[in-house]
Amino acid sequence: MQTGITLTRFIIEEQHKNPQATGDFTTLLTELTTASKLIGREVNKAGLAETMGLTGRTNVHGEDVQMLDEFANSVIIRSVDRTGKLAALASEEMEDFYPIPEQNVRGDYILVFDPVDGSSNIDVNVSIGTIFSIYRKKSAGEAATLEDFLRKGVEQLCAGYIIYGSSTMLVYTTGHGVHGFTLDPALGEFLLSHEDIMTPTQGGIYSTNESNYPNWSNGVQGYVDWLKKGRTARYIGSLVSDFHRNLLKGGVFIYPGDTNSPQGKLRLVYEANPMAFIIQQAGGLATNGHQPILELQPEELHQRVPLVVGSRKDVEKAREFIEQ
Repeated sequence: MQTGITLTRFIIEEQHKNPQATGDFTTLLTELTTASKLIGREVNKAGLAETMGLTGRTNVHGEDVQMLDEFANSVIIRSVDRTGKLAALASEEMEDFYPIPEQNVRGDYILVFDPVDGSSNIDVNVSIGTIFSIYRKKSAGEAATLEDFLRKGVEQLCAGYIIYGSSTMLVYTTGHGVHGFTLDPALGEFLLSHEDIMTPTQGGIYSTNESNYPNWSNGVQGYVDWLKKGRTARYIGSLVSDFHRNLLKGGVFIYPGDTNSPQGKLRLVYEANPMAFIIQQAGGLATNGHQPILELQPEELHQRVPLVVGSRKDVEKAREFIEQ
């Protein structure tokens, strides 16, 4: 397919290849990209806009809430809750899931998202992102239930992220390859820039917060020591940014559990599952150190999980060390 075509045209042409397609993804992705443009506009005004800084509150995870978190969360909800395609949605910033109001038309899909991954970096002009994932509604009846959200990653129909960096870029998969689109600010359109992304089988980069080294297991310490012998350390502290670089260049991102937080920091539903789906479609792997991320059964909406994700051989080597 020709580089430079619009996201909408790309989705429609992909839809034509599948006679069973309903066009629902086209609508949802169109609304999500509209939301991302609004979020990106605020990100580009960091230091000037009133959406920067802390709100003075903490979220369900006990983390300080940035004004941009609230703004992005609200923008995404307003963008998708009247599409008629969703039954409910859940956000990392909300304690419980959000059912589509009864007065709105409800659909057959479930959306989960992290409105701003790495939002603590916005004030220092570091790349951040939005992560999302779509499932088909599982429960009977019109209203959604918690079981619609506690799903294994293999059940995802679509997953993606938008990275707000030197350019704004959307990367997504529906289980048929990974494709990237870059926002042309002059046109206001996402244009195909990276078709059929495949991550290198083995990379030269590792990304992890080595200040946690003393609290890691012997297996994780041994793996990172092994990586140091021939790899380059690159750690931004924003999952989307670290993942995106490693996806394109090859490498591994590691956020393991430790003695202070055995379950790690990242959320299974909002962060690990979408990234695992994307990396698998790009030829890589994702694991918690023992099991594939996509095979884990969530027990809580905001469940945390250790994460090793990236190039296939690098993740396989991590499992060797961790399982020793």
